[in-house]
Amino acid sequence: MPEPSETDAREFCRAFDALQQEMEKVLVGQKEVIEGVLTAFFAGGHTLLEGAPGLGKTVLVRTLGDAAGLKFSRIQFTPDLMPGDIIGTNLIVEDEHGKKRFEFEPGPVFANLVLADEINRATPKTQSALLEAMQERQVSVSGVRHPVPSPFLVLATQNPLEMEGTYPLPEAQLDRFLLKLHVEYPGAEDLHEILRRTTTQDHPTAKPVDVGGWSRWQELIRSVPTAHEVEARAVYIVLATHPERGEAVPLAKKYVRYGASPRAAQALMLCAKISALRDGRFHVSKDDIDRWALPALRHRLILNFEGEAEGITTEAVIREALGA
Repeated sequence: MPEPSETDAREFCRAFDALQQEMEKVLVGQKEVIEGVLTAFFAGGHTLLEGAPGLGKTVLVRTLGDAAGLKFSRIQFTPDLMPGDIIGTNLIVEDEHGKKRFEFEPGPVFANLVLADEINRATPKTQSALLEAMQERQVSVSGVRHPVPSPFLVLATQNPLEMEGTYPLPEAQLDRFLLKLHVEYPGAEDLHEILRRTTTQDHPTAKPVDVGGWSRWQELIRSVPTAHEVEARAVYIVLATHPERGEAVPLAKKYVRYGASPRAAQALMLCAKISALRDGRFHVSKDDIDRWALPALRHRLILNFEGEAEGITTEAVIREALGA
């Protein structure tokens, strides 16, 4: 595809802003989270939402489905949830002649937007049932591959407060989330607005927005050119989190066991290209890269025992890399 034109950028911004405006009709005080979710949506990546109960994480995902006009599915993760409850299973069916055969019954993962609610409450075996769908856009049952719909995005939520009875997400699954976003508690003004919208007869809803072909925006985003020195900024930030590398910052050398994967660099570039388009630019800047460093890397670093014991956060390591 040729380099994006000014018309392409305007149409993309129009689609992005239209979705954002519809979502903000329903959600209050979560502008940064909405922007992050929409960035991941247009980049074709999955999102992990972390926040206390009652902050609107489930409503956010459902509203995105309503605004984008996509099929929405919600999976409540619990300790007794089984992989087949997610991906589906083969059932024995009998035709009019009495002949029996296996027929695949799709699970709730066969949707455009899949809300994995409280994903860390299910066992690692069940969590891993999403791995193939998230990476390969398909599931395999009894040796048969079943493609999931396109677009296909998983938006998972987890509660950081109640850790009893939870199972930390495997590193391989965490790495498949393009972004990890923190849903913050609203301020006083936002709480007033939430009360006005939810305790009166005013019930705002998001209307479907015609955003054009999703695949078209995918191609447009990837066609935004990037200078070598800007790519080098993304590469440096990622390598600065690896304790064994010469580029590693002091916190990484002392407290990190494993640094960010190459998927982190890919996430930085894709999100930075979207930021550039939204600003009406046809090139990526270093500021675009830095802007997405925290949400793209915070879930991809693994601290060592000393780092966990001393309460070091992955965000502290990333901020040091940004300032180096």
